[in-house]
Amino acid sequence: MLRKTACALALSLLSTAAYAQPELPPVRDEALEPSARPARVLKNWQEAYQLLAGRSTQLQTALAEVMRAEAAGRTALAALLPQANAGGTFTHQLLTKTYPVVVGTETRTDPATGLSVSVPVTRDIVTPQSDIFGLTVSLSQPLIAAASLHAYGTAKESVVASKLSLEDTKRLLVLAAANAIVAVVTAERVAELNRVGLRQALERLALTKRKQELGAANGLDVIRIDQDVSTSRATLITGDESLRQARESLGLALGLPEEVGVAPSIELDSLLHSAKSVCSPAASLDERADVAAAKQRSKIADRNVDNVNLQFLPTLGLQSSLSTTTADVGAALRTTWSVQGVLSVPIFDGGVKYGSLRGNRALAEQARQSLESARRTGTIQIVQAKRAVDVAIRSLDVSNTARTLARETDRLTRLAFQEGRGTSLELVTAATLLRQAEIGTALREFEVVRAKVGAMLAVANCNL
Repeated sequence: MLRKTACALALSLLSTAAYAQPELPPVRDEALEPSARPARVLKNWQEAYQLLAGRSTQLQTALAEVMRAEAAGRTALAALLPQANAGGTFTHQLLTKTYPVVVGTETRTDPATGLSVSVPVTRDIVTPQSDIFGLTVSLSQPLIAAASLHAYGTAKESVVASKLSLEDTKRLLVLAAANAIVAVVTAERVAELNRVGLRQALERLALTKRKQELGAANGLDVIRIDQDVSTSRATLITGDESLRQARESLGLALGLPEEVGVAPSIELDSLLHSAKSVCSPAASLDERADVAAAKQRSKIADRNVDNVNLQFLPTLGLQSSLSTTTADVGAALRTTWSVQGVLSVPIFDGGVKYGSLRGNRALAEQARQSLESARRTGTIQIVQAKRAVDVAIRSLDVSNTARTLARETDRLTRLAFQEGRGTSLELVTAATLLRQAEIGTALREFEVVRAKVGAMLAVANCNL
């Protein structure tokens, strides 16, 4: 009995499938026109990476951070190099007093007696002295400064940390750009499917109206199909807006305040190969840029603790000063040159160093916890990224099966409705399920590409 029933069902399906699909009436609607292409369209992946390298604000910010770290390193080096200074003075006294001063004697002949006499010689002296020039040149060189030397080493480690953060920024930018490109292609595909769905709904509406004119359909059938057209039209409007937003997001990801489209010639299958051209896999999680940067910051935090400890040590320096003046100093030298060694022993500064030591120890502990958190997060990200590829592929297989069944169901339902053996409700339901299956399959296809790129970049370092 079951065998006979199965054979009868198979013959029924074969006979139904053998029917020729009648020609559907042509339909026209402004909404069926493709959405306008943006002014800028990516022609290849290399163009996207060039825009990313030249216009990304996040990348420029990271580069500026590297420059700032290098500048801080140069500042730290200055504490170990000689310091030379020169200064000049000019003094003009506004209030002075002039008085004569005997500076010697001279012999003169007295005209009255004709005898030689000694006469005192005087000179006017201005006090205080005015219009005096002075020049001083000083030179200092630290000889023993353990804290400054260690601080310079810490500054160089900070440069390494900033460069690692730059590498992680590049990785995240490449991932964001790839996801944005996939999102645009996905939105374009969905918008195309929405137009196909609206066209089919309009064709069904025209067919139903023709059947109503022939008496094979009633007003309820027309209303149901018309409702499906309205639903398809609303879905199309929403899909077009999602496409525009995806293009705008791509533009922002590439550093452009405008919509950016993707040329149809670009194949998503080449996205993974293109990403590999600018990104190389890291040997381990600890070599991924963000984890390496967290490890470097932990090292810097430990060095900052040592910096404070070294400030308790004495310092020894050498100072030399050369000065000259135009002032009248009598028998003293107008030009002097001195050399001295300076020993500085810190005794008590009110507890500033102790407070800095406690604060830096707390920062070091925070850095260690951040490193551990980065490792844990990175481990889960890698596991999830690899699993996402398998999930996306399996989901695509299921979507393909569901789409095949939905297509066959829609085809058989339309044939049955055209032959008067089906209802308009069945027709609308089958069409809705087909649209959902088509869109779902498209999303799953692009999700596979996105998952593969994410898995590759989960443990990689990029160089734009």
